[in-house]
Amino acid sequence: MVHIRYSRWVASGGDSLDPESVFDQLNENMNDTGDLQQAMRRLMQKGLKQGEKQTKGIEDLLSQVAREMRKLYDEYKLQSAMDEVQEKLDSVVDQEQQTLEQMDESGQDVQEKKQFLNDLPGKTSEAVDKLTSYRFENSNAEKDFEQLLMQLEQIRKLENWLRREGSLFRGQTPMDFQQSQELMERMEDLRKLESQLSSMQLKDVDKELLEKLLGGDPKQDFEGIMRMQSLLEEGGYVLESGDRFELTPKGVRRIGQLALRDIYQQLRRDGMGRHSTRNRGSQEVVLESNKPYVQGDPLHINMIQTLKNALVRGGGVPVRIGPKDFSVYETELNTRAATVLLLDMSWSMSWEGRFAAAKKVALAMESLVRALYPRDYFGIVGFFTRAVELKAKDLPQATWNMGDPFTNLQDGLHLASTMLDRKPSANQQIIVITDGQPTAYCREGRLYCEWPLSFGGISQRAAEETLKEAERITRKGITINTFMLDDSPVLRGFVDDLTRINKGRAFYSRPDRLGEYMLVDYLTHQRKKV
Repeated sequence: MVHIRYSRWVASGGDSLDPESVFDQLNENMNDTGDLQQAMRRLMQKGLKQGEKQTKGIEDLLSQVAREMRKLYDEYKLQSAMDEVQEKLDSVVDQEQQTLEQMDESGQDVQEKKQFLNDLPGKTSEAVDKLTSYRFENSNAEKDFEQLLMQLEQIRKLENWLRREGSLFRGQTPMDFQQSQELMERMEDLRKLESQLSSMQLKDVDKELLEKLLGGDPKQDFEGIMRMQSLLEEGGYVLESGDRFELTPKGVRRIGQLALRDIYQQLRRDGMGRHSTRNRGSQEVVLESNKPYVQGDPLHINMIQTLKNALVRGGGVPVRIGPKDFSVYETELNTRAATVLLLDMSWSMSWEGRFAAAKKVALAMESLVRALYPRDYFGIVGFFTRAVELKAKDLPQATWNMGDPFTNLQDGLHLASTMLDRKPSANQQIIVITDGQPTAYCREGRLYCEWPLSFGGISQRAAEETLKEAERITRKGITINTFMLDDSPVLRGFVDDLTRINKGRAFYSRPDRLGEYMLVDYLTHQRKKV
């Protein structure tokens, strides 16, 4: 006999997540922060909310902790928490004083002891502590005091806690000493849990304490948060190294693919295409399409279609093939190119989302070249006060440089030219993404920096040295295409001079349209179908 068990379905279970969805959310966070550590922290804080996949974050759990604490603050009052202990202490003192009065009446000298009791501090714990040096005359009072003395540490702790937080409790439910101790322990556990969650060190969070204080659902939510991190590692996207996370090569590739996807979605359906080029290149067979042979075509014969044409025309055996029966595969002429992308990383690129857009384009182009044109060379240079070569693995976490805020386009062009020298090609180009005129340059091995004469103005010597570098690059046959994110008149004049010297092109774009401009332009000069 078959037995079937029904159980409650949990919509937010960890199994509803997959590594790709979690990493896509992480990538969105990286687009905002530019830093993997901050992006991971935000993912853990905010959770994943994507369609039907709902995973709460640390902030949701912290909100539940805060609600639980507010609930206790609003329900209880603690003004009477120490009354029970104070009454026991008063009883001990009263019993001892009565005995001392009787001894005084019988002629014994007990004035010193009576004065000792009269001088007891008003604070309960201090009074109990002082009585530890007192020798009782009443045996019952001594026994009661010994019981009170056993609670001295709890009394001190509760007094200190009441001093710090007692005024926060404004409810109507009174609490005795024992109940107040339990409430104090619960509040301390909530504070401890709050601290553990706020630290973002998931391995240090006490899950049993979380379940004890908040119940089963929050524990499942926390396990979902931990599951997100483990999914990223299991999916091969990130690695945990000590207290830091690192992107794997698979993670870097995925970021490029997502950037490319986002940019393609901005384009019209017919905005892309294979456009003609005059540059010679290698031929690739396109197996999905064929055409009738024309004299001069490469003889990439589609034998099946050729035989079919002959049979349709004449039929019979043996098959007789005529010139008109031949069908050949279509081919594409691919131009091999060597490209270096110059990415402005100066301080001004932090404005209006410029650097985030530029970095996304760089990621997308690197992914595009690797996927569609694997024989092309694609290098990346970041330039600020100096220029540095960026590897694909470094690009996702690259950001604008506040510490070196100047714009040394000359050094960037020089480094790009050096990289292209190592990759000989008939088609070499440098693509520049920037938002400002040069403000730094190198001469005879020394670095010079100068601020513009006015906001939006020009740094004359930096501009002159940059144009000299453009002339040297032009003599090598390298094309410079410049994508500008600012079109101030002074800047436009500098770019016009650069374009005139190099015979390249200049594009003025907004950050949200940069990807469309660059990818279309790049693909325009890649291949032609024949």
